[in-house]
Amino acid sequence: MYFVYILQSNKDNGFYIGYTSNLEKRIHEHNSGKAQSLKHRRPLKQTYFEEFITIKDTKAREKQIKSYNGGKSFKKLINIQGSPR
Repeated sequence: MYFVYILQSNKDNGFYIGYTSNLEKRIHEHNSGKAQSLKHRRPLKQTYFEEFITIKDTKAREKQIKSYNGGKSFKKLINIQGSPR
């Protein structure tokens, strides 16, 4: 299984979109500072995730979510309760 996830920084309220095959481990890595790109934005909380069977579908969905650029579609997505979709 693969996951697309959205994290929100408690420090600056910004969002991060990524994908992984181990969601729990990856979020722990982000919050422990092992992921250099987000080290300065910790702590991070998971706000959304979706599960996929193939890496191809996972990457396509990550790209789609990133294309939302914080617009209506993105705001609607993160306001959906009860991840995953």
